[in-house]
Amino acid sequence: MGTGRRSGRRDQEATNVPEASTAAANAPRSLAEALRARDDVALTALLHARPDLLNPVPGDVTQLATRAGTRASVVRALDRLDRFALQTAEALAVAPDPCPYPVLEELLTGSGGENAQDATARDALPRALGTLRDQALVWGDDDRLRLVRTARELLAPSAQRPSPTGLGPTVAEATAGMSPTRIQEIVAAAGLPATHDPVSAVAALTGLFTDPERMSALLDEAPAEAHQVLGRLVWGPPYGEVTPDPTPPVRWLRDRGLLLPASARTVVLPREVALHLRGGLAHRRTEPLAPVVGVHREHRPQLVDANAAGQALAALATIEELVKSWEHAGPLVLRAGGLAVRDLKRTAAALDTTESEAAFWVELAYAAGLLASDGEADERYAPTPAFDDWRELPPAQRWAVLAAAWLPATRTPGLVGEQDAKGRTLSALGPDLDRSAAPEVRRRVLDLVGELPEGGVPDPEAVLERLAWERPARGTSDLRARLARWALHEAEVLGVTGRGALSAFGRALLEHGDPAGLLAPLLPEPVDHVLLQADLTAVAPGPLLRPLAEMLAVLAEVESKGGATVYRFTPGSVRRALDSGQAASDLHAFLAEHSRTPVPQPLAYLIDDVARRHGHLRVGAASSYVRCDDDAMLGEILADRRSAALGLRRLAPTVLAAQADPAALLDGLRAMGYAPAAESRTGDVLVARADAHRTPARSAPVPVPDGPPVPDATLLGAAVRAIRAGDLAATAVRKEPAAASPGAPGELPRTSAAETLATVQAAALTGSAVWIGYVNADGAASQRVIAPVRVEGGFVTGYDHTADEVRTYALHRITGVAELAEDQV
Repeated sequence: MGTGRRSGRRDQEATNVPEASTAAANAPRSLAEALRARDDVALTALLHARPDLLNPVPGDVTQLATRAGTRASVVRALDRLDRFALQTAEALAVAPDPCPYPVLEELLTGSGGENAQDATARDALPRALGTLRDQALVWGDDDRLRLVRTARELLAPSAQRPSPTGLGPTVAEATAGMSPTRIQEIVAAAGLPATHDPVSAVAALTGLFTDPERMSALLDEAPAEAHQVLGRLVWGPPYGEVTPDPTPPVRWLRDRGLLLPASARTVVLPREVALHLRGGLAHRRTEPLAPVVGVHREHRPQLVDANAAGQALAALATIEELVKSWEHAGPLVLRAGGLAVRDLKRTAAALDTTESEAAFWVELAYAAGLLASDGEADERYAPTPAFDDWRELPPAQRWAVLAAAWLPATRTPGLVGEQDAKGRTLSALGPDLDRSAAPEVRRRVLDLVGELPEGGVPDPEAVLERLAWERPARGTSDLRARLARWALHEAEVLGVTGRGALSAFGRALLEHGDPAGLLAPLLPEPVDHVLLQADLTAVAPGPLLRPLAEMLAVLAEVESKGGATVYRFTPGSVRRALDSGQAASDLHAFLAEHSRTPVPQPLAYLIDDVARRHGHLRVGAASSYVRCDDDAMLGEILADRRSAALGLRRLAPTVLAAQADPAALLDGLRAMGYAPAAESRTGDVLVARADAHRTPARSAPVPVPDGPPVPDATLLGAAVRAIRAGDLAATAVRKEPAAASPGAPGELPRTSAAETLATVQAAALTGSAVWIGYVNADGAASQRVIAPVRVEGGFVTGYDHTADEVRTYALHRITGVAELAEDQV
């Protein structure tokens, strides 16, 4: 019975069924007819809302309707409905087919009286139904609403796939396959007269369950325990298990058809019974209105912008520090792609942040095209040439580059550390972090924040509730909620928001304005000085000029970051500056020039003391050696047990040979507390300065789209014209030649070459249009309406209404030609 009902619905959509009334006769009798009746604006709106219908462009309206009813396209359209529109579609899936508007309204508002919720749902129903019509999921007039067959199959209840409404099958569906004798027993137990066939018996039982008065009278006779059983099933799931010897209340319900057998040990509550118990409602709670995202807290807009600008400045410093730390010896690329866990931990420690935060900064630099793999045999991550160009931009423009890369990115760093479907851990920069829904969720979250008054901060839970209402599709809501939480956090650390409110330059970013122009006045000017202190620290009262910052990064260690960065001078940092080729006098002059306070005596002593010992030992390559004018110091090194791993032996009073290479020997002696310097083959001090590594030119990763891209106005206009023209060719009424033999329906009529030539020549002379059947070089047949303007050399040139352009066709490929009827010319 279920199969027969489905095939019946299919026939109703595909064929034209005569109707009794004039209004019904004029109503569309298929989805194709409904789409054909739309104007170009409505057809354009459909193609914009469902861009998958354009791949490729349908040849006519019939092809468009067929494609709009395919399972993949319908699933995608259902996934993009808001909660009330989806509830409306779910109600139509359990309603009669076709469904009058009052019946649908009762399913969503109930039949138990007027209340505020019913009135809200009643007022919102036209909007929800309009959405379903615009998406071509519902067609037909208000007295004959039809849900597209594929959507009905997806949303209607079945034993394998319960309905979101919690309703079960109808009496007719639940009794399919039941013996006629058993059906007659149920009819008799329900107090109905016997019938001559099962069909009429099922109809009588259905009539009883849909009659409120008779149904109420039947339930009044039920035992109290039976009402408890019905109460457990009424809102779903409608299936329950029973024993071979059920209790008297269950037996009472089963004997009267209020519970029908679904399997040997399972019963189901029929849909008609559940609707009566629910008061006619398809859903326990309808949600016609979107949850309101209100102001949870409020800050002064100036404070929001200042806070966001501070976050933006910190983001620039973090990205620059990250990328520069990878320019000499970046982390290796895993064989499967991505960053190893230990390298992510090292990066987090270097940035003084958590691993999740480090993953976000790494992915942001990658999305902006500042980091990439170098593609060499020993593949590593390194800065790209674009990083050098980015560093030369003003700070506000540098931030705009980062923000413009973050907003449309499908890379999702919040997933780092989790496992995929195969149990593999997802790594930063790995290949499986793209989530196509991320850009849409990110922008929608920011739009909701931006809809509040300036300085308004929403409650994050209210934002999540709103997103869940707008996209309630099962299986994606959890991911969208997580994406929304990550978007709120990332926007804050990047500076798009400040204290939870959208900043002025963040608003400009969303509106495709100039965020850099609004951010620039909020950023402090770089300073050219530091404040040296007696505890061997230096305080930078703001962002430093790049040459000063680069030199200070070599000479000192960063102790704390923030509005004022604190640097600490250590013997190791001073030695690093000396290794880079600086002399002690250079360091003294540098500090005196860039400090607003006198150089403290402890710092001067530290520089002189390290410089005094720096280079006293010389290390060179002979496998390697140590040279020193003080033979006592060399003896001290030989006597030290820590030098055993270096394989040292004395070659001369002032020379020690080592089995370790020069770099290992330098590190070993420094670990022992000495300050050796490397020397060249000529005996000069060798400046240890690694060359910055860059990848070849790399482009930023392209976001992975969520389905086909939204078409622009030009493509939409061309597609609508092509569909209309193809429809004209397929439905044009043609004159049939008197001697023509009737062909099979849909078959291209045949004309001889002489008839074809004579007809198109006559059309060219009179300026009229003709219908042709044409087979192209690939063997594909099509029907076209053309207006010939020239016929010569075996070709006909004319305006093709199907393609909406002038084209030339070979006469020998035209299978048949016919003049259009008078009212079609």
